[in-house]
Amino acid sequence: MKLIDKYILKEFLRFFIITFISFIALFLIVDFFEKIRMFLSNQASVLQIVAYFVYSIPMIISYILPPSVLLATLMTFSAFSKYSEITALKANGMNLYRVILPIVIFASLASVFLFYFSELITPSSIQKKNHLVKIEIQKKQNMGYFKLDEIWYRGGNAIYNFKMFDIDNNILRGVTINYLNPDFTMKARIDAKEAQWKDNRWLFKNLLTTRFTQNSDPVLEWSQEKIIDLPEKPEDFKVMQKDVEKMGFFELRKYVQKIQSEGYDVTKYLVDLHGKIAFPFVVIIMVMIAVPFSLRSERSGGIMQSIGIGIFIGFSYWILHAFCMSLGRSEVLPAFLSAWSANILFSTAAAFLLHKMDT
Repeated sequence: MKLIDKYILKEFLRFFIITFISFIALFLIVDFFEKIRMFLSNQASVLQIVAYFVYSIPMIISYILPPSVLLATLMTFSAFSKYSEITALKANGMNLYRVILPIVIFASLASVFLFYFSELITPSSIQKKNHLVKIEIQKKQNMGYFKLDEIWYRGGNAIYNFKMFDIDNNILRGVTINYLNPDFTMKARIDAKEAQWKDNRWLFKNLLTTRFTQNSDPVLEWSQEKIIDLPEKPEDFKVMQKDVEKMGFFELRKYVQKIQSEGYDVTKYLVDLHGKIAFPFVVIIMVMIAVPFSLRSERSGGIMQSIGIGIFIGFSYWILHAFCMSLGRSEVLPAFLSAWSANILFSTAAAFLLHKMDT
């Protein structure tokens, strides 16, 4: 039995490696032609270009691992069916559930790998890639930084601090602005519950303005709503907001707990938090759903047909997963359900197909 397991795993790994490397090469080629004008216009060096694509590879791996396993499974068992190897195994009393066991074990290990890879490697590589493009290649000045509990931004004559930036609605929450004199003494300070970009202006709500003078006490002014002229636009602050894909599961969980404790809406982040757990399981699901498709007929098969089926299944999952995640961010579905809906539906379909499979 070990000899058969090794043979099955060997054939699977052969298709997997070919598919995996092909996907990476395809992504890099497409990305190269998309970014070549940016590289040339900013006179990027060869070393910077190479570093950009090296930093891009971890994110590509996170995306292509599930479809690579899917296609490799389809092509492996399609080839077994085409050459009647499945018939031979069944004739010798080997159950098909036992046949797919080595690949299921591989998929389980790949799921664990994908979670920790996305947790430890991918976020760091994305940050390095963005820093390389914006700071080293495009020569933009780094005006601020992101921490789990706050975002800092340095303007021309002020230092901004806010707890959260709602990118979708262009709303700053938990805003503090410190205006400084040339000698770095405090000139004024604004504290506001939120600031919304509206009609090309910043509308502050529930704000307290404090003005400092040398010879008198600070002057306090409270306003329910007030337009504050700031030179910065939402695009300036978006550079500093840390995207969900730049955070691992544990970092994102700490961020969600922090802003939730302060009373802010965390729906969007909660959906992505559940998604970071749900997504690695797709590797196992793809294997379970690919096997019945590839074995639906002893005479059907062929590499091109398997690739076609794989593309169809992969796109179907991505569309459904993205749609459900958007429903979760819009609060149409609960966060947990929106992140797991695609997995639940595809797992149910896989279980049904495996049950109907002639073992």
